[in-house]
Amino acid sequence: MKPLHFAAFVMNTNSHIQHGLWRHPDARQADFNDVRLWVDLAKTLEKGNFDAMFFADVVGLYGPVAGSYEVNAREGLQLPSNDPSVLLSALAVNTEHLGLAFTSSILQEHPFNFARKVSTLDHISNGRIGWNVVTSTLENAARNFGFDRLVAHDERYAWAQEYMDVVYKLWEGSWDEGALLKDKASGVYADHTKIHKINHKGERYSVEGPHLTSPSPQRTPVIFQAGSSPTGRAFAARNAEAQFILAPNVDAAKGLITDTRAIVEQHGRRGEDLQFFQGLTFVIGSTEEEAKRVENEIDEYISTDGFLAHMNLGLDQATGTPLDPDLPLREIKHEGNQSHVEWLRQASPDREPTVRDLAKLTAKVRGRVVGTPEQIADNLAEWQRAGVDGINVINWTIPQSYELFIDEVLPVLRERGLAKSEATPGTLRQKLGGSDLLPSSHYAAQYRGAFSS
Repeated sequence: MKPLHFAAFVMNTNSHIQHGLWRHPDARQADFNDVRLWVDLAKTLEKGNFDAMFFADVVGLYGPVAGSYEVNAREGLQLPSNDPSVLLSALAVNTEHLGLAFTSSILQEHPFNFARKVSTLDHISNGRIGWNVVTSTLENAARNFGFDRLVAHDERYAWAQEYMDVVYKLWEGSWDEGALLKDKASGVYADHTKIHKINHKGERYSVEGPHLTSPSPQRTPVIFQAGSSPTGRAFAARNAEAQFILAPNVDAAKGLITDTRAIVEQHGRRGEDLQFFQGLTFVIGSTEEEAKRVENEIDEYISTDGFLAHMNLGLDQATGTPLDPDLPLREIKHEGNQSHVEWLRQASPDREPTVRDLAKLTAKVRGRVVGTPEQIADNLAEWQRAGVDGINVINWTIPQSYELFIDEVLPVLRERGLAKSEATPGTLRQKLGGSDLLPSSHYAAQYRGAFSS
């Protein structure tokens, strides 16, 4: 049995997932503008042998068009927030082993410039960069980049695939192996015959190339993806190396993983080439009673308004008016994150949940594990048996949630073989069980040598 991978799920903002907890006396996330907070956390995670620190991100407000964002501002609910890709440079030079992954939407940056930025980060970090590919689910995000509406769900994934084709061509095909010489004796820095323009012409992009950055240690960053709709899973099966999931229970995770890995194999890859990271939060106590007491304390800080605003589901997305409290979740129509709606429904298997159930389901049910370190280890073993490869550790407070998990839970996990005893050196792809480069079975590998004359 392989140890689980562990990643810290964070965001460069005040209130990321657990809304209201920023008010807790032990919480420091309100100081997210202070780079020292993140550098210290990265060093803590590295000492705890976490594989990665993963930054979520958005490029728009949660809520309907022309709707109020009073709750967003009051709660600091991802408003304000900062660009995580800039922060990664500081974290890279202050760590040696920790993987550094960030979210970037196809909306927010042209693929030519994005590819150059990621290659630069991969060089700075010696190959520890991962990219969570998102298509954006927020109407405001679309308008921030000049669109009059959010592109339809399946159309966004078609757009995303062309985006991937462009960056793959730049990362994998523009520079041949051996193109970079740095030969002082001959006076040749790079062999131009091994550097190629990609001449991409597609529906959305026209990119001549060549890639301006020489190949980084991984060439292509580790590709993460989070969509679990049928279209999202098909995209992940072709492109992703790791998929973030928020399954409501172990059985749901097992079904999702089994089905998705079958799709991966249809794309000519091994099922295990796609790893699954389940998002979980932990309430830790030396006894069950203490854990329950801590849980009750946490719940006192939870903001129901924040959870409903974040889920972007309590209002009609066109008009901004509240939905009927008795409306079944299955009848909510939107172009946003469809997989979250389905997972919320699965969290109430005995009946069809309604809008009035949203706050309880999001704040209390999804991904919460309460107990002693031994009980938490038992729970994580169940997730592993279901096919989960890693855990995305969601915090209540920064840095305390991670300090407690590292100090109290990880020792028990190591005793059971569920966690590593030391850091894995090398690139992020190497840490996750592969090699430095994408395997030849990956979709992107078709572009290697494709532009040589």
